[in-house]
Amino acid sequence: MSGMKKLLVYLKDYRKESVLAPLFKLLEAFFELLVPLVMAAIIDRGIENGDSGYIVKLGICLIVLAVVGLTASITAQFFAAKAAVGFSAKLRQALFSYIQDLEFSNIDKVGTATMITRMTSDINQVQNGVNMVLRLFLRSPIIVFGAMIMAFFIDVKSALVFVVAIPLLAVVVMGITFFTIPLYKKVQTALDKVLSTTRENLTGVRVIRAFHREAQEEAQFHQENTALLQLQQFVGRISACMNPVTYVIVNAAIIVLIYTGAVQVDIGNLTRGEVVAIINYMSQVLVELVKLANLIITITKALACADRVASVFEIQPEKASDKKASNERASDAEVSGDALTASAVAPYLDFDHVCLTYEGAGAETLREMHFTVNRGETVGIIGGTGSGKSSLVNLIPGFYPVTGGSVRLEGRDLREIPAQELRSRIGMVPQKAVLFKGTIRSNLLWGRPDATDEELWQAIDTAQAREVVEGREGGLDAEIAQNGRNLSGGQRQRLTIARALVRRPEILILDDSASALDYATDARLRSALQAIQGELTTFIVSQRASSIRHADKIIVLDDGEMAGVGTHEELLESCTVYQEIYYSQYPEERRQA
Repeated sequence: MSGMKKLLVYLKDYRKESVLAPLFKLLEAFFELLVPLVMAAIIDRGIENGDSGYIVKLGICLIVLAVVGLTASITAQFFAAKAAVGFSAKLRQALFSYIQDLEFSNIDKVGTATMITRMTSDINQVQNGVNMVLRLFLRSPIIVFGAMIMAFFIDVKSALVFVVAIPLLAVVVMGITFFTIPLYKKVQTALDKVLSTTRENLTGVRVIRAFHREAQEEAQFHQENTALLQLQQFVGRISACMNPVTYVIVNAAIIVLIYTGAVQVDIGNLTRGEVVAIINYMSQVLVELVKLANLIITITKALACADRVASVFEIQPEKASDKKASNERASDAEVSGDALTASAVAPYLDFDHVCLTYEGAGAETLREMHFTVNRGETVGIIGGTGSGKSSLVNLIPGFYPVTGGSVRLEGRDLREIPAQELRSRIGMVPQKAVLFKGTIRSNLLWGRPDATDEELWQAIDTAQAREVVEGREGGLDAEIAQNGRNLSGGQRQRLTIARALVRRPEILILDDSASALDYATDARLRSALQAIQGELTTFIVSQRASSIRHADKIIVLDDGEMAGVGTHEELLESCTVYQEIYYSQYPEERRQA
């Protein structure tokens, strides 16, 4: 319930619709409660006296009540649907925007599949809950208690049946509701697992087929899907008990009403029409309680899903100031030095005893990273698989917060620099080349929306991608499929490098982003980057020694630690790890040495 309260703020723009929908439903309920009284009058005065004119007149009255009630019902459903759909649209947009602002560590902890489920299935369930509440939450109780009150006006003794039946029904409905709420949360969690497996299989379909793992993946999916099915069946059976139990109670009440009504008619306390009216009121109670039971099930699902959606909004990324305070290693005396003097002598980029531990990891991924980089330098980063190369460069744009030490840019701690300001100075080409559905132009303009065609072509030439663009119909306006599926791996990599260069960054990070390029293209790319005017500081992460051997500084990583820092020649003399990597790729030079 607390989760739903937090989400109702997104309904504030639909206050009018949220008020009008229940009001029109109440109007419909009022006309529906009049119908049994009209029917009683037709029986007692029209049929009893054989007055056909009276019957026709009240028959027309019934038609008017039906038309007015239908109009009120359609109007109410229009307003309820408008409010519910608008609410879900705003909630989904707010959730998406909030997720975009979360740190990578937050998203890693919750899981991509869970985020997708909460943005789609969970919000749809909440939308259905809001819609049904606006339509039925007031109408059904009004009909139930209104029918009981009207029955009391007709005959107190017969109406006592309502007094017994309605509390019994309330106990059944509320009991099943409270029992099923936690079960529906488990259903959504099981749905997360199914979605996660589905997403993983679709993403890695080529790998699955290459290793002939279709049968094993099908078996795993069947296992998780069966678990979801069994959980849904279990909670469904419990919820399904609501309708038959309410039918039994209400029909038992109708039997009692028919018996007591017949006795009352025999002794002259009730007319036949009044007995029919009381039974009609009990039938209305039955219908509305069935609706209310279904409403309760929908609300139960909606509340469970609302808690899951609200829990995403409760994820609070650690504030930069808090992170800095928790990880500050310098003493107060060191911090209180002359800031202007410090910034004047500070290196361009300074990694000061940096450590990184991922959320939930058992050990540090990076330990005691300590080095400096001057403006305009080209820095190569090399090491074995899993040595922490990508983790290291991901600290520069602040994708992950350091858990020890600090990273400073021009003397300023990265945690003190606003993310937008920091990342506007950085061009990032991640390990996996990601292009978005659209055109080549639209993808390149992600780097800088106001870039001219001349600037785009300049970046394309530097990235050695001119043949990619000119070789496709439409040139810059050639269509790109989702994830760049209509391009080869090398073509995607070159276009993502061009996109980063369009930004004209101060720092360019190439995270193993030339792995699909041949050696000649890789060499031309590095030469073109060195020819860029200005002081571009470049970080090149690569498994190839040839890609980084001409760098001004090479950082060698081994299992999260620095094994060496220096030029190619220096490392060949002093760093065993670098020697192993280099000579494994150039064995002939080992023989010459």
